[in-house]
Amino acid sequence: MATKELKLTLKKSVIGSPKPVRDTLVGLGLTRTNKTIIRKDTPAIRGMIEKVRHLVVVEE
Repeated sequence: MATKELKLTLKKSVIGSPKPVRDTLVGLGLTRTNKTIIRKDTPAIRGMIEKVRHLVVVEE
């Protein structure tokens, strides 16, 4: 069984966002606007995405 992956793209600037939100994005690896990364679909990653869902676009 293949592990599911999520494609995350940072679509909005983090300027003006609270520090916990910025720290979450750095933890995910999203450091620049329009940067795209691929992460495994785990509960921890899903929780981080939920915290910053207003800034990112998620594709399965």
